[in-house]
Amino acid sequence: MGSEAALDCEPGRAFPVPSAVLPNLILAFRRLTCHSARRPQCPTPQVRGHVKKRKKSQFGKDKRRKHRHWQVTVFYKDGERFARVYTDRVKASKFAERQKKSPVVKTARVLQLA
Repeated sequence: MGSEAALDCEPGRAFPVPSAVLPNLILAFRRLTCHSARRPQCPTPQVRGHVKKRKKSQFGKDKRRKHRHWQVTVFYKDGERFARVYTDRVKASKFAERQKKSPVVKTARVLQLA
């Protein structure tokens, strides 16, 4: 084989690759992440207790609104779902909590509608 080039697979590490294979290898090369099973030597970050924050919705900035709409979606264990719309968030939350107490309800969510 002719000249050889070094291909970086990880900072500080390289392995020789024949120059004839290099163009095809560069196109097909995918970096393996630390979460891959092939990389047990990667350090795992100590990020315990970190929770991703949700983005703030744009609904709070709209000054033209007279009232807001809240949709309560109830998901049942048999796959059915039911939704109801409220204009009062407190009433929507109370309805969702009441529904969650039922043994046939899997989850109940409250979402603000546009």
